Amino acid sequence: MGFKRPLMNKIMDKKKKKTWIQYGIFAVVAIFLYATGLHTEVIGFAQRGLLATGLMNPDVAEIAQARNNENTEAITEKLSLTEGDYNLKLTDRDGNIHSLEEFKGKVIFLNFWATWCPPCVAEMPSIDKLHEEMGDDVAFVLLSFDDDFEKAKAFDKRKGYNLPIYAPASNLPAMFQSSALPTTYVIDAKGNLALTHKGMADYSDPEFKNFLNSLK
Repeated sequence: MGFKRPLMNKIMDKKKKKTWIQYGIFAVVAIFLYATGLHTEVIGFAQRGLLATGLMNPDVAEIAQARNNENTEAITEKLSLTEGDYNLKLTDRDGNIHSLEEFKGKVIFLNFWATWCPPCVAEMPSIDKLHEEMGDDVAFVLLSFDDDFEKAKAFDKRKGYNLPIYAPASNLPAMFQSSALPTTYVIDAKGNLALTHKGMADYSDPEFKNFLNSLK
């Protein structure tokens, strides 16, 4: 027993040392990621696994079906037909001022996001894919809430998205007051607010595309 105890102590000391080394490596990596701002993208990348399950997606199947059936009562029951508020001014990447009203008559996909928001980063590839496939039929407005709009523009360029990103140029209408990022609003071609979704989603899902097509 006298021989085994010092041996066990040595083994335990090695395990403790190994554990502290691992903690030290994790700490250094974490500090590096936060210092460089890469932690947002790392977390966002991890969250894409959750998006792949579809559990975070808005439930739009019944709404799309009701519209496709052209059943007014069903549409009214499934949708809160609140008139969309177009009194929102936007600054584009070139510094030009626009109004949400410019897109009136089209389906509008309005997304609130920021580069420091991991769920926003997680869903961005799906929005980019949706934009590539439906950008001619749907007006995309990606409203950045970064303190510095240059960060949003640099992020978009680095990722190769070329998305229609904007910064707020006026106060947000009450309809679009949200404490959550990301938040997505969809306004149909008739000017009604068809969807409010707080949180991330996989917007490249075929079901969501069908939903947008039903709003034309």
